[in-house]
Amino acid sequence: MGVGGWIALGIVVLIILWAISVYNGLVSRRNQTQNAWSQIDVQLKRRHDLIPNLVQVVKDAMGYEQETLKAVIEARNRAVAAHGPAEASTAEAALTAATGKLFALMENYPTLKANENVMQLQEELTATENKISFARQFYNDSVMALNNAVQSFPGNLIAGQFGFTPGQFFDVPDTEKAVPQVKLR
Repeated sequence: MGVGGWIALGIVVLIILWAISVYNGLVSRRNQTQNAWSQIDVQLKRRHDLIPNLVQVVKDAMGYEQETLKAVIEARNRAVAAHGPAEASTAEAALTAATGKLFALMENYPTLKANENVMQLQEELTATENKISFARQFYNDSVMALNNAVQSFPGNLIAGQFGFTPGQFFDVPDTEKAVPQVKLR
């Protein structure tokens, strides 16, 4: 084999090594994105498990607010049944709105505000909401890294050949983007 043959062989080996490196990077980013979604899923499940407990504790004290309690449970059930970031984002926004209304109504019941179980459940839900927020940030960062790798040249050549697709962001629902209204007396 002459010098030209060795050069051609070297170029082929470099291209193969490059393709393997790009492929492994795509697999790593996809796995990181899937792991990040699993972290969100864990926190959402915790949230979904806490809500029925809260409803059960406040049910008797809030006898006139059964429609609100029913709306919270229905929103929770839709959120549990949601699949994927887009569907979960919408369902979770509805659940956030329903639980927010429940918390606002609970302010009218002094016995609930003083109830140790209610306070503990509210604290756990608040902590879980914070964890969901951090997990969503990590997930969206992972999706961005995956999408950049899948969509930019020359990685898109390998991504297209092996079926890598861009990830879906877990968007902040419009209800959470709204600026809160503060009314001063």
